Amino acid sequence: MSKFRFIALCLLLTFGFNNPAHSQEAGSKSPPTSAEVPKIEREGVWQPTIGGTQEWLWPSSVTLERPDTGDHPEATGNGSPLIGGSKWHWASYVTRPTITIYKPKGHNTGTTILVLPGGGFHAVAVDLEGTEICDWVTEQGMTCAMLKYRTPQAWPKVNGKQQRPKVLLGLEDAQRAIVLLRHRSSTYEINPQKIGVMGFSAGAYLAAEMSNTEQRTYPSTDEADRQSTRPDFAVIAYTARMLDNSKGKNNLQLQPWVKISANAPPTLIIHAMNDSIDDIRQPMAYALALNDAGVPVDMRVYAKGGHAFGMRPTADPITTEWPEQVRQWLHSIGVL
Repeated sequence: MSKFRFIALCLLLTFGFNNPAHSQEAGSKSPPTSAEVPKIEREGVWQPTIGGTQEWLWPSSVTLERPDTGDHPEATGNGSPLIGGSKWHWASYVTRPTITIYKPKGHNTGTTILVLPGGGFHAVAVDLEGTEICDWVTEQGMTCAMLKYRTPQAWPKVNGKQQRPKVLLGLEDAQRAIVLLRHRSSTYEINPQKIGVMGFSAGAYLAAEMSNTEQRTYPSTDEADRQSTRPDFAVIAYTARMLDNSKGKNNLQLQPWVKISANAPPTLIIHAMNDSIDDIRQPMAYALALNDAGVPVDMRVYAKGGHAFGMRPTADPITTEWPEQVRQWLHSIGVL
């Protein structure tokens, strides 16, 4: 099997079997969203949408660990099936991670959100959980920084049980992104004490890791690395890889690699009860652990929505209501 076919299969498994396209009830009036479209991928570095400025995370002199595919040239592609009636697109074989900055529209509140798209650590869903999220963020008067992190990176299995990689490339990239934002706060015209993260699926796991990790997980590179790697707030949407599901159906025990810090920031969790990719017990276990540590945590749980819906409207209320829930929550914690 070619590397591309492997990644495309993994992305189909991640997005294709439990997104809003497949959660519509019979007789729904929403547009048909379950149509399959051909998967297309071509070599080339992903380019931002209008208004975005893409910047390297590290100087070219820094040697970075490569993703599983080594020096394979970066590529972009579109996935299947449709989500919300439209194609979604990915970037993969990412060896040089970037952040893309989108400035706020209208009044600048000084608040910034670092957006961490999902993709199952096989690729980065650059529009569905990236640029489309930034469109909403900037409309609220916030700066948006979208992370294109190193992928693919497989999670190994030991005796048939999934394990976390010892060095998680996406976490290194996410930590580097937030210290760069703080270091360049005057240039970006942002408040370095109002920088949060919003993560989706695999990106949600990275956001949780950032929230609870005390130290930088890579060697110091420059002055920027003197800044804190911890976000000031976190939005966790349909998170993954948190629950130890070997303990029984109603167990809410976290995986041994999930560490909880009492210093984690205020957190808002978004999830759908019928998400069969990442079970509702995933965020429930995480929320309870944060609460036990004294961390303020809110949850917004909906009956339907499936997985990987982003901000694309469907018949499921979660897809149109969760952004306003986030806006209200940001007001309530005093960052917007």
